[in-house]
Amino acid sequence: MQARVKILGHPVHQMLIVFPLGALGAAVVFDIIGLISGGGARWHEIAFWMIAFGIITGLIAAVFGLIDWLGIPRGTRAWRVGAMHGGGNVLVVALFAASWLLRWPTPGLAPTIAVLLSFLGFALAGVTGWLGGELVGRLGVGVDEGAHLDASSSLSGTPASLSRRDVP
Repeated sequence: MQARVKILGHPVHQMLIVFPLGALGAAVVFDIIGLISGGGARWHEIAFWMIAFGIITGLIAAVFGLIDWLGIPRGTRAWRVGAMHGGGNVLVVALFAASWLLRWPTPGLAPTIAVLLSFLGFALAGVTGWLGGELVGRLGVGVDEGAHLDASSSLSGTPASLSRRDVP
């Protein structure tokens, strides 16, 4: 099943998810550095801003994920996995948003509960990321029909079912 929204032949949702995953993962790393180093306030403040960026980009990626999910036939395993993936990611963003709000008055002084919420959100993101991989790698969501190892470029304007050798 092909993605419903593409840029230059590639699914937008799959391109965008790297931003929230990277930012939220980096926030957890910065929190860990803040916990084990003497200069914790600086690292917790960096985590605070990474969380903000991760939430914003996560919400943008979610719009395109929802559009793609709405194109999956109901009653299929892909629809159910997509629902768990999307719902889980809403919870991921909510956990990080709660963490961000708890840090708001003093970003450099992250309360323990804020850090724990980030860790929990990151662990859940690992599960939802696996579900996203299941959608693409196992269930073929977001993959061009006829995709194969010698398919023509997405920029060629020809179907993936054609080989590079078949394109003039």
